[in-house]
Amino acid sequence: MKELFKTWITAVVFAGILLMGCNGQKSMNNNEAARMPNIIYIMADDLGYGDLSLTGQQKFETPNIDRLAQAGMFFSHHYSASTVCSPARSSLMTGMHSGHTFIRGNREVYPEGQYPLESGATTVAELLKKKGYVTGIFGKWGLGYPGSEGDPNNQGFDESYGYNCQRLAHNYYPYHLWHNQTKVILDDNQLKQTNTYGPEIIHRKALAFIEINKDTSFFMYYPSIIPHAELAAPESYMQKYRAQFAPETPYAGVDEGETYKNGGYASQPEPHAAFAAMVSLLDNQVGEIREKLEELGIADNTLIIFTSDNGPHAEGGADPEFFGSNANFRGMKRDLYEGGIGVPLVAWWPGKIEPGTTSGHISAFYDFLPTACEIAQISPPQNIDGISYLPELLGKEQKAHDFLYWEFHEGGGKQAARVGDWKAIRLDMGNNPDAAIELYDLAKDEGEQNNVAHDNPEIAKQMAEIMNREHSYSKEFAFEFEKR
Repeated sequence: MKELFKTWITAVVFAGILLMGCNGQKSMNNNEAARMPNIIYIMADDLGYGDLSLTGQQKFETPNIDRLAQAGMFFSHHYSASTVCSPARSSLMTGMHSGHTFIRGNREVYPEGQYPLESGATTVAELLKKKGYVTGIFGKWGLGYPGSEGDPNNQGFDESYGYNCQRLAHNYYPYHLWHNQTKVILDDNQLKQTNTYGPEIIHRKALAFIEINKDTSFFMYYPSIIPHAELAAPESYMQKYRAQFAPETPYAGVDEGETYKNGGYASQPEPHAAFAAMVSLLDNQVGEIREKLEELGIADNTLIIFTSDNGPHAEGGADPEFFGSNANFRGMKRDLYEGGIGVPLVAWWPGKIEPGTTSGHISAFYDFLPTACEIAQISPPQNIDGISYLPELLGKEQKAHDFLYWEFHEGGGKQAARVGDWKAIRLDMGNNPDAAIELYDLAKDEGEQNNVAHDNPEIAKQMAEIMNREHSYSKEFAFEFEKR
């Protein structure tokens, strides 16, 4: 897969450079040049490593995200911090891996929301806000129910618009969204109406945020709900793919009852067309964000990062095998194999990042906080696990991780660690805390098919030591590895 990407990027980089030259960027005036760089972090929801045309997707194309890579940098060894939503987001916000960050799982709070980040947490939004950045989140939060200490307005965001609750974010035609502390009722989605598509109204608010704050420094966190189940897209996008995938096997979902628009996935008669349509819509939204920056003349002072929160899912009618969503990797969402935690990352920053470059730097979500701090010239907290990848973006000498670490508390309990090209996984921790180590040499076996622990006992022992050391006890998320 990595060789396929290198071939692709070589073929298109020259066209990408020409495209940049043709579009051009308005020169910044002295006031703009003096401002700190803007930071936009776009995160898809359950988009697999293989769900972009630049990484081998054959069923549909993602031209706008491809163009970001043509004009920027693609990270071939980037990881989510977890294999599900909440802990991945907690790590992104706090700069800590999943053995240290406060939120370790998808723990629900009813009637709406998830278990909150603690009030003492220090988030990247809080740090940037103290520096003078205007901060906004547009999309899905999942780190604290409305009004809690984990509410985005209590974690450093000046403006928030979208879904507070990731369970309600399963549904694309919601009854309501949240604008800061105001519940925004969508009248034309009440009962069984499906008129206002959640990601579209959120996207309009995000573009307005950029417009309003064009003359200051801003951080915009854009955690889209696309393409997480349910499978639903506006008719204009469905028309593009309907004939290509017909005939289809319908998905029978939840169309009434207490979980309808409350976490249950609606039926979809055309699931393949819907999935392609959703990713196409997301790709267009990424393109519109870039176009807005260019229109306003602030692109040269703005870093865009695009990634996904974890590997692909097989819920709600989704068919990752059909689309090759996890590329040639083993596993998917809820696995700690590469298919569950390996995600694409594209970084675009005109005039700063060399166009068409590919980075093999091994990095993870918890590196974003120190990266943002270095961009904004802020000292990061002392207790984080992340390492800034700003030097890599700028073509300078980059510090490497000694190791990466993951833990996941569902499915019997799982741990994983990576040191260089070595990757270790330990499963079923609930029944056996000293379960055997699986060991893979990713340089030779990126599909994790050949367990070589027996032939490398010292490396397996080193990995077990990392796993035992890097977990810290959390009362709220005890290391019980219970099934939920």
